[in-house]
Amino acid sequence: MAGVDVIEVRTRKQLKEFVLFPTRLYADCPNFVPPLISDEMASLSQDHNPTYETADATILLAVRGGETVGRIAGIISHTANKKFGTKNARFGWFDCINDYAVAEALFGAVENWGKSRGMETITGPQGFNQFSRVGMLVEGFEHLPTMATHYNYAYYNDFVARYGFVKDVDYVEYLIRDIGKHELPPRLAAIAEKVSRRGHYRVLNFPKKRDMLKRANEIFDLLQDTYAELYGVTPITPSQRAHYMKKFFPFLHEALVKVAVNERNEMVGFFIAMPSLSAALQKSRGRLFPLGVFYLWRASRGASAVLDFCLAGVRKHCRGRGVDLLMAREMFKSIAALGFMQAESNPELETNRTVRAEWKLFDHILHKRRRVYKKVIGN
Repeated sequence: MAGVDVIEVRTRKQLKEFVLFPTRLYADCPNFVPPLISDEMASLSQDHNPTYETADATILLAVRGGETVGRIAGIISHTANKKFGTKNARFGWFDCINDYAVAEALFGAVENWGKSRGMETITGPQGFNQFSRVGMLVEGFEHLPTMATHYNYAYYNDFVARYGFVKDVDYVEYLIRDIGKHELPPRLAAIAEKVSRRGHYRVLNFPKKRDMLKRANEIFDLLQDTYAELYGVTPITPSQRAHYMKKFFPFLHEALVKVAVNERNEMVGFFIAMPSLSAALQKSRGRLFPLGVFYLWRASRGASAVLDFCLAGVRKHCRGRGVDLLMAREMFKSIAALGFMQAESNPELETNRTVRAEWKLFDHILHKRRRVYKKVIGN
């Protein structure tokens, strides 16, 4: 059998091969959800992704006998290493055929690249920052991923373990059934009503998307503040903020964005959900044209029966005061009005027991688990 060659992506043609490889690898997999091809191309291009301002990356293809058999990206986030006091490289965008020799060649290439730059550990799968997909699926292979996550074959986990990676952190995901029939439990509803009557906090509902976009910067500021202490979360630059706002906010449904403000109209909490785009991405095969735009637009306006809970946060000094309950009460009203049947929680850190405990109030199951692995490569 021919050996495996690992080559660095240097041309647009090679980058397109890198991006399209999973569509062939998962051609017969019913649970694979392709990302937007144009979005992936932009994310991996220094000319279009401002995250390269604070990170280095190497984009690699594994080739055998002239055929692509795997891919991987190596990333060094200087922002993360500065914040956490580490010398860490990341691996992401890992996919390969069911052949350990291919995986070994790819991991080895990233390890050598990291060592040559003075790195002492490798973690992954991770992207450039907290707005990238994170974690390798270890449980729940029978379910569709959300737009914010990815699918992988089970053998990937065998390959990373065989190479010497061990668990660093796990993320869990919940399925909430019959979400449209839910209301806040009576005790919590009573607390929310009491908080509302006091008048210290109120929830804004946005009649139009343009109304929501007027406060988009405040939402982003609060997101960065409330998530700052979580695993892997790093500060971002103004150009990166603009990039991610342009990338994500167009998909939001104004009725599923709830923000809480205090008496001075200062934002103290946010709760963001969005209709699932997974089925639409499958129909579009990751392409915007000719029909992808229509599929995604239709899904983003609530055509799907599945809802993705995306992000939620409350300013630290306002926690425990019922702000989250006020937003949840308004969110469930919108969920019922739009006719959603079930919801996905999206990844939550296994150690975040406060958030995980909230799902016990509803008909739920823990249906997916993702893992970030770690390997010491030198000191």
